[in-house]
Amino acid sequence: MRALTVVIVFLVVTTGCLSGTPVSESEAGATTTAAGTEAPTLDPSVEGLRVTVTDVVDGDTVTVAYPNGTRETVRLLGVDTPEVHGSNSPDEFEGVPETEAGEACLRSAGERASAYANERLAGETVSLVFDERSDRRGYYGRLLAYVFVDGESFNHALLREGHARLYESTFTERERYERTEASAREDRRGLWACADPEAVSNTAGSTTDAAAARTDGGDGSLTVAEIHYDAAGNDNENLNDEYVVFRNSGEEPLDVSGWIVSDAADHTYPFPEGTVVDPGSDLTLRTGSGADTEETLYWGAGGAVWNNDGDVVTVRDADGSVVVRKSY
Repeated sequence: MRALTVVIVFLVVTTGCLSGTPVSESEAGATTTAAGTEAPTLDPSVEGLRVTVTDVVDGDTVTVAYPNGTRETVRLLGVDTPEVHGSNSPDEFEGVPETEAGEACLRSAGERASAYANERLAGETVSLVFDERSDRRGYYGRLLAYVFVDGESFNHALLREGHARLYESTFTERERYERTEASAREDRRGLWACADPEAVSNTAGSTTDAAAARTDGGDGSLTVAEIHYDAAGNDNENLNDEYVVFRNSGEEPLDVSGWIVSDAADHTYPFPEGTVVDPGSDLTLRTGSGADTEETLYWGAGGAVWNNDGDVVTVRDADGSVVVRKSY
C-alpha cells in the first residue's frame, strides 16, 4: 500500500507541471516522424487557450487574436529559430562556423523556418498551453507558450525538423527537447546542415545577397529608409521626434491608402485614403500629433511606439500581405 501511494503522488505531481498538459505519447497516440521522434498531442479534455494566428513574425514568434478581437504576440517557449529580421550569431548554434558564410547559411535556414511556420500556422486556430515552470511573459512582454496545431506541439515540431535550436531557459519539456535537438543535429536536418562546410559554401553567396536586400528595407517599391526610434529626451514627452521614414524606390507613384503600419507589439496605424508616395520620394510617419501633409503623417499615439531596445517595422497592404518588414 505504501508503494502504491508513492506512485499515485508521483503521477499527480508530474501531471500538474503544465497548464493544459499534453498527455504522454503512449496515451495520446502521438505522431511518429521519419526521424523516430514522437511529438505529443494535446489532452482532448484540456483545450488550452484557443486563439487564431493572425501573423507569423518569424519561425518562433506569432501574433494571435482572441475571440474578442484582442491581440497578443506569442514567443514559442523553449525554441529559437535563426533570425530573418536581424543578424545571427553562429556561436549560438553548435557546430556552425563563426564566419560570414555560417551567418548567411543561418539566415537561409531562418527563412525556411519562417516559411514552415507560415504554412502550418498562418490563419489557423491553435491552442496556447502555458508552463508553470516558465514565466508567463518574456523580456519584451510577449507571451511564452507552447502552440498546439492539429493536436501537435509546433514548438517540438520546429526542433524535430531542424528549424530551431533549444532555447536556454527553464521549462517542463526541456529534457525531451534536448533529445530532439540532438537527433536533428546528428542527422544534419534543417539549420544543422550549416555545420557542414560544403552546405555553408553552397548557400553563402545567394543568402548574403538576399540579406542585404532585406537590410536595405525590403524587396518592393516601398522601403524603410530610416527608423528614428530614440527621441531626444523622454520619448513619451517628445513623440514627434520618434518617426519612421518610408521611401518609394520604384519608378511609379505608389498608392498606400489603407496600408497598415505595425510594430512587434501590434500597435497599428493605417495610411489615410489618398496617400500617394511619388517615385524617389520619402514619407515620414511621426508618432505624435499634427496636421498631415504630403510628406509627413502623424500617428496620433498617446505614447512612444518604437522600442529603443529593438522592434520590427511592418507594413501590410490592403489585402493584409506583408509589403516590407524591417527590424532594428
